[in-house]
Amino acid sequence: MTIPPTSPLAHHRPRGGFRNPWPGIEPHGLGDLLRWQMDRIHGTPQDPPRSSFERATPDFPVPRAAEMDLLATWVGHSTVLLQLGTTNVLTDPIWSARASPLSFIGPKRWVDPGVELGRLPPLDLVLLSHNHYDHLDERTVRRLAGLHPAASWVVPLGLAPRLRSWGVGKVSELDWWESLRVSEATITCTPAQHFSARGFGDRNRTLWCGYAVHTRSHRVFFAGDTGYHPDFGRIGARLGPFDLALIPIGAYAPRWFMRSVHMDADEALSAYNDVRAAHPVSRPAMLPIHWGTFKLTDEPMDEPPRRLRAAWQRAALDTEQLWLLKHGETRRR
Repeated sequence: MTIPPTSPLAHHRPRGGFRNPWPGIEPHGLGDLLRWQMDRIHGTPQDPPRSSFERATPDFPVPRAAEMDLLATWVGHSTVLLQLGTTNVLTDPIWSARASPLSFIGPKRWVDPGVELGRLPPLDLVLLSHNHYDHLDERTVRRLAGLHPAASWVVPLGLAPRLRSWGVGKVSELDWWESLRVSEATITCTPAQHFSARGFGDRNRTLWCGYAVHTRSHRVFFAGDTGYHPDFGRIGARLGPFDLALIPIGAYAPRWFMRSVHMDADEALSAYNDVRAAHPVSRPAMLPIHWGTFKLTDEPMDEPPRRLRAAWQRAALDTEQLWLLKHGETRRR
């Protein structure tokens, strides 16, 4: 079935702020959150020991890769160092021990960052998908702003003032489908199905998104933090074919609560297939993100990759195209 395009401004609320433009998928409110927390009293599936998560030694070139190279190093969660030829890109950076405004409470890291923050190569571009604490971390932003003052930061609408207040010198805001040229790269802001908030009174005042990044040699899609939505195919048709797609696979249970904002493995695979559907001969690699780092929801911490491997095998896809990385692992295309 062909899904008609939504209005370019359908994700803007008439009185300010933002919303998901597709019907029937608004995130749950406080009442459902309390219901979920009450359900958890009866127990959740057992997690593996933290020691079961393997780590790898990063193997990325410094200061830059060769022009035709494409490398990805998974730091953890949605933080990935991308080297698109000579352009160094970082996504949703968080190096803090907790995804929280406080240092003593909130989701704690299960695995230390796969790359030491001080050992990053010179950054050209930092992409932020939205303002949740596991994606936008003040301590990390302030450190990166000091270590990489020349980096350009690209954020969705409404986030630039906060970044400037934390010391970022070069920051640009984009709306969905808007593009920006930064040095050798063109960045296009893409739709995502999610929400924003950092407190109780600012829900959906700033936008959420993904990004497509084009250089002379490579095209990469970073889906951000998102549920499964109708525009993945449109993203691929407009901005593909991609060489690499970073797609979230974790924080999906319970489904009745999380479906509107996070994908499970089957939905992530559907998103991957949608993104490449307009270019059937393309074979982009998929790099699963948003798992194995912070305990945010009820599924076991090691379940997302197991479910994705099984779905990948059922679909008879090339195992070489599934970049299921260890923390710190570097993969080259």
